[in-house]
Amino acid sequence: MKWFKEYKSSLKLIEVEELLDLIFYRPLAFLFVKAIYKTNLTPNQITTIALIVGMIGGGFYFLNSHIAISIGAILLIIYDVLDCSDGMIARLKKNGTFFGRILDGIADYFVTVTVYFGIGFGFANNSEDPLFYWLLLSAAGASNIVHAISLDYYRNKFMDFAFKRTATLGENLVEFESELEKIKKNGGKYFQRAVIWIYLKYSALQIKASSNGKQKSKINYNGEDYIAKNRRILHFWTYLGPTSELTLIIIASFFNRLDIFMWIMVVVANFYALVLFIIQTNINKSIKTEEI
Repeated sequence: MKWFKEYKSSLKLIEVEELLDLIFYRPLAFLFVKAIYKTNLTPNQITTIALIVGMIGGGFYFLNSHIAISIGAILLIIYDVLDCSDGMIARLKKNGTFFGRILDGIADYFVTVTVYFGIGFGFANNSEDPLFYWLLLSAAGASNIVHAISLDYYRNKFMDFAFKRTATLGENLVEFESELEKIKKNGGKYFQRAVIWIYLKYSALQIKASSNGKQKSKINYNGEDYIAKNRRILHFWTYLGPTSELTLIIIASFFNRLDIFMWIMVVVANFYALVLFIIQTNINKSIKTEEI
């Protein structure tokens, strides 16, 4: 019972967690966290290890053999477990850092880019029609970006209301911009500067793509009504998250059918996202608003 309570306290919110994380990756991550809890290993160090493991896993896709991509898939499983672990131990020990929050998010994109290039130079280049599969892979990658932006936007907005915090994707970005300026003035820390800069650029794109401009972003929704009406739809948005996509790559790798992964991303996932967007738009129209 004690472990179960600790496990629950290591999560964000059940509503914003991806199903595969809850039933597979996070339970494994929790066991890892319990094993290293009394050590001096920090969340940032775990994130860095996860990043290295994930990028090595992506590198195996360049080799384009069934054995190689299967090894890559196993490393991606380990990466996802470690990727869950850093945040969990930070929440349990309450030792998360400003930079760690950004590094954790950026790591996903570094690993994903490595895997996609691995699939491109490995699978696509060695297929019967390299140009076609490069285009299909590019479409899958673009789809993944749109899905990730949409999920991040709706998940963060839900958490803003749930925790009654300043909008993560709005005013709170000033904090990150100030931190970047501070680091620039003090000199050095080029890696941190690069990571924060990437995060700010991505967040700007996220706001523009998901909020449809400044006018909509200023809508002052009633918090309780927003949470009540978005709790269920947010669960369905999480199926478009990075864990779901990574698991799809892993399964396709074990079956040596990376082409199926690309088709699912381009056709099935995009149709699913379109349906969710239509439903989400109607839900947003029905949410009560308050005067600013």
